[in-house]
This record gives sequence, structure tokens and C-alpha cells, in this order.
Amino acid sequence: MGLPMSPPQDPPHADAVSADAVPTDRRSWTWGSITWIVIGVMVGVMCGLGTFTFGYGQGASYLSNDPNSCANCHVMQNHLNDWQKSSHRHVAVCNDCHLPHDPIGKWVVKGDNGFFHSLAFTFENFHEPIQIKPRNRRVTQYACMHCHQDFIHQTLPSDSEVEMLACIHCHRDVGHAGR
Repeated sequence: MGLPMSPPQDPPHADAVSADAVPTDRRSWTWGSITWIVIGVMVGVMCGLGTFTFGYGQGASYLSNDPNSCANCHVMQNHLNDWQKSSHRHVAVCNDCHLPHDPIGKWVVKGDNGFFHSLAFTFENFHEPIQIKPRNRRVTQYACMHCHQDFIHQTLPSDSEVEMLACIHCHRDVGHAGR
């Protein structure tokens, strides 16, 4: 005698849940969810940097031509005070001497200086007294030549830019009296 055969059963369906299955709350990480997390973190960092830059750091003031914005950082206060005593106080502001006069060059140098100034002042990594960088010294030289072009070639010992004396070699106190 043979064993009795049991009736055929339907195969289990994929959507059927077994009574023995243990539910889990684990999410499977997908590239989509990771992407959204990364985007969220980046937006948070950018909002934090923006709040720091334009809130605490008074970043919007640096977009102006106001000399007082240069003294937002305590390191520059003496330079502002010296400029107020200088012969250029009534004819030039900081941007006139420390930025190029063409619009694109002005914003490129302003952005470059702003980025490195904010890093230096945020992390307190600067020398006191603060010194002009060589790349900015060239900008200042061209600013002198821009305003004084009518007589500058008569007074300088050379027409060659390489051999030319920097204007501040002789006129060191013009923009910042007492420096």
C-alpha cells in the first residue's frame, strides 16, 4: 500500500507573508536616497556658510564702495584710521587703490581677496601688521598709474614695467598716512 497523496498546493505568492516571517524596519539604501541626503547636507552647509558670511561677517557690506566695510575686521581698523588722515581721503576710497578699475578685474580681485581674507580672519591665520600681497601690490601700482597717468612717465626712471620703481617706494604714506 502506498502512502496517501496529498492534494497539490498552489505555489506561494510573492506578495504573501509567511506567518514565520520576522518584520524588519531596515530600509534598503538606494542611490536615490543617498543622493538626497548628500544634497541636504550640501544645502545645510551652504546655508550655514551664507548665514556666517552675510550675518556675522557682514558680507554684503563688502559689495559696496564704503571704506568702513574694510574695517569690519579689527585688523584693518588702523589702515582705515590712517587713510582718514591721508591726502587721498577726499579723492579715493579703498577700492580705488586696491582694486582694478575695469569691472571684470574688479570683481575677480574682490572675490579672490574676499575668499582669502575670510579664511585668514576666520581661522586667525594672518600677520600683524597686515601686509599687502605681491599680486595686490601690482594692482595698487596700476591704480596709481590710472589716476596719475598725465605725469607718471615724466617722473619714473623707466618706461619698462620690470625696471619701474613702485609708486609707493617714494610715496609710501600717500594712501595710509603714518604707515
